[in-house]
Amino acid sequence: MIGTLLAIARKDLIMFFRYPINAVFRIVEPIMWLTPAFFLGRGFSVDGTATGFAAYTGTGDFFSFILLGSLLGAYISAVFWGIGYSLKMEMDSGVLESNWMTPVPRLAFLVGRTLTSLVVTTLNCTGVLLASWLLFGFSAGGPVGKAMLITLPMLAGLYGFGFAFAGLVLLMRDANTLVDVSSFLVGELSGRGFPVTVLPRALMVISLVLPTTYGFDAVRALLLGTKPLLPLGVAAVVLVGFMVAMLVLGGMAFSAIERVCRARGTLGMH
Repeated sequence: MIGTLLAIARKDLIMFFRYPINAVFRIVEPIMWLTPAFFLGRGFSVDGTATGFAAYTGTGDFFSFILLGSLLGAYISAVFWGIGYSLKMEMDSGVLESNWMTPVPRLAFLVGRTLTSLVVTTLNCTGVLLASWLLFGFSAGGPVGKAMLITLPMLAGLYGFGFAFAGLVLLMRDANTLVDVSSFLVGELSGRGFPVTVLPRALMVISLVLPTTYGFDAVRALLLGTKPLLPLGVAAVVLVGFMVAMLVLGGMAFSAIERVCRARGTLGMH
């Protein structure tokens, strides 16, 4: 199965680098979006510190708060687009059924299609961090290794989300709207661009149900010294539990929907 995953990832990487301008733009585009955030934070800062923002979050470094949320949010998009949209592309090109006739687990195809997205996203995030350090003076003041470690169960749990999401794509035979809406809502309600404590109560309840919220929060607490929603040890337990539960439930949901689509004969429709 590992050979299958690597073969799918290699094919996707070859296709990605066939368009070098697009590959370069993947690095430049995030910096274009983050530049206004940097100057917005400076505009509302006093002596370089956003004092009002610090009252909500525990840090006056508005730009670093936004930067870390954007980088973590990029992985949410990578999983959703990698699984959902790539599945729709196979449906549109008419190769989904023939691919799935091979003796390879269905979930392996889904994971394989995200590997390239994750590699490109990691390279992208590395380039953005380097540019932010050179242009905006970004520096992480906490344990980077621990922050990276705590993101692993969150990322693995996102695959469970992605599996269930792929089932919806099979059922509805539409990906663009589903990917856009789902990745946007999960990212924003997890606190990608703001502290979730400022949300209206009804939305904050939803936000606090999403385990990704605690992943974003824990990374910022480690690197920026923000006030965490939960003690970091508790947040780590929540993320590990989320990982196990979502991988199992997401895989079960995808398998159940796939059986329904095969029974209806709609698996290859688009």
